Amino acid sequence: MIKVVILGGGNVAQHLYTALSSQKLVDIVQCYNRKGITLHPDQNNNKIVTDLNKIVLANIYILAVSDDAIEEISTNLPFQNRFVVHTSGSVPMSTIKDTNRKGVFYPLQTFSKNTTVDFTKIPFCIEAESKDDKQLLKKLASFLSPKVYEISSEQRNILHVSAVFVNNFTNYLFSVGNDICDEHEIPFEILHPLIQETAQKIQKIIPDKAQTGPAIRNDLETIQRHLNILTDNTQKEIYQTLTRSIQSKYGKKL
Repeated sequence: MIKVVILGGGNVAQHLYTALSSQKLVDIVQCYNRKGITLHPDQNNNKIVTDLNKIVLANIYILAVSDDAIEEISTNLPFQNRFVVHTSGSVPMSTIKDTNRKGVFYPLQTFSKNTTVDFTKIPFCIEAESKDDKQLLKKLASFLSPKVYEISSEQRNILHVSAVFVNNFTNYLFSVGNDICDEHEIPFEILHPLIQETAQKIQKIIPDKAQTGPAIRNDLETIQRHLNILTDNTQKEIYQTLTRSIQSKYGKKL
């Protein structure tokens, strides 16, 4: 049985609690957050504390908190030589204070409060200082997902940059596309099948081979027509920047 304490009250903490609490070989012995937030409707409120000094003994302490809170909380933990991990994609493992054994337990996924997550499809990136701690993390992650990777802090930071491009930036582009549709009274849902096909395609072939559109075809007339349609200067700038970037990568000029 792996005894776990979860520190944090946000989306990651809530989803991890839901996933781990259903595992027979995991015992979430306690949860900490400053506001006493309940992570799940069925959670025992007696196991929620708001005082770090009341944290009990466990095998793993998971800091599912914001990036800028990791160092502060790890510094204020009232114990030593216990196994403390964080869930951040960009913060190095070394940020955790040296008084405890360090690790990283990073589920590479975007988490929303009211969206159910299938952890069996989520990759876990783990890191630890010792072989034994790494094996413990691997065991815990494998309860949730078959996709467990030993990734260094440097590699994880690179992954996080890539994730910003494929998730945060693409979602912003979806938002721009939605704005354009709204402006011209066109249902955005018409684009849903295209979005789904695009995401599915790059799971079968590399993105370079999936690239289509007027930029890679050097279709200057279509590009200009699109620019004429756009009324927002920021949208025009994004369109032109991405067009130049695509053509530069594939050897054509705008």
